[in-house]
Amino acid sequence: MKKEWYVVNTYSGHEKRVKEKLEMRASSMGMEDYIFRVVVPEQTEIEIKDGAKKEKQKRMFPGYILVEMIMTDESWFVVRNTPGVTGFIGSSGKGAKPFPLTNKEVDKILGSMGMTRLKIGSDLKEGDMIKVIKGPFANMFGKIKSFDLQNQKIEAALDLFGQETIVEISLADIEKA
Repeated sequence: MKKEWYVVNTYSGHEKRVKEKLEMRASSMGMEDYIFRVVVPEQTEIEIKDGAKKEKQKRMFPGYILVEMIMTDESWFVVRNTPGVTGFIGSSGKGAKPFPLTNKEVDKILGSMGMTRLKIGSDLKEGDMIKVIKGPFANMFGKIKSFDLQNQKIEAALDLFGQETIVEISLADIEKA
């Protein structure tokens, strides 16, 4: 079984509380190996009020959170029975497990927040093979040489015209090969 991203429906306005409760439940019930990350999709908006600029976090999808998890009966039960959760998106109900988001959907949502679905250290290490999925090097394969955690980029060695070339690529533009 592999970890995937799912959309969880919550009471609108309670997303952050549900995130905290779900993280606490996963920890207290020993589910850290099945429930990895809980994200409230937000974007920073600049608001001008009384002539002063103010940054404000605005929810991209009110009433929804993203959960990275391995779908088992136990992890599904923990998430569904967290206070404030009303269900999963992509489930027909009647005990049917939901469908995960595609990597493309997750990359788009997390990328707009300046995040990536790949975790450096556990998912990606130096020397790992990657596939570029966006940009001018799309569909090319390479090997990770180094990480720039602050800017969410990697340096990878790609084969360009028969010669190994080091290029800088955003984490949102790659996947593990």
